[in-house]
Amino acid sequence: MDFPFVRRVFSEEETTRIAELFTTRLVRGDVIVLNGNLGAGKTFFVRSAAKAMKISGVNSPTFAIVNEYDNDEKIYHFDFYRIEDAVELFDLGYNDYLNDTEAITFIEWGERLPGVLPAKRYEINIKVNEDLSREIKIEKRT
Repeated sequence: MDFPFVRRVFSEEETTRIAELFTTRLVRGDVIVLNGNLGAGKTFFVRSAAKAMKISGVNSPTFAIVNEYDNDEKIYHFDFYRIEDAVELFDLGYNDYLNDTEAITFIEWGERLPGVLPAKRYEINIKVNEDLSREIKIEKRT
């Protein structure tokens, strides 16, 4: 997978294959930011990536703000949708999560608080097309 990566998908299976391929590029300490409208498939993408890393039971952390998963890999899964401001996020220990070099961190709705995102990250944008297909764009930012 080369970056930027752009692909139009027409099924969950295609999205799953992209997520699986994407995980082969990840290393501990990576941060992945997912953006897209409600229902675009952000959580589905994270769930598919986690499954490829042998982690199951991934759910949206909308109300919890962050979920932690641990198996062979450790994953932190944030959802910024309900965060009102950065202070709330930092009160949860956000910096501690980002500084954990043993974990991979996924952040949904990252566009809501761009000022707290690390410069070095993967950015995944999922756009729903009129025919309900998705365009998945993955960029590596340094």
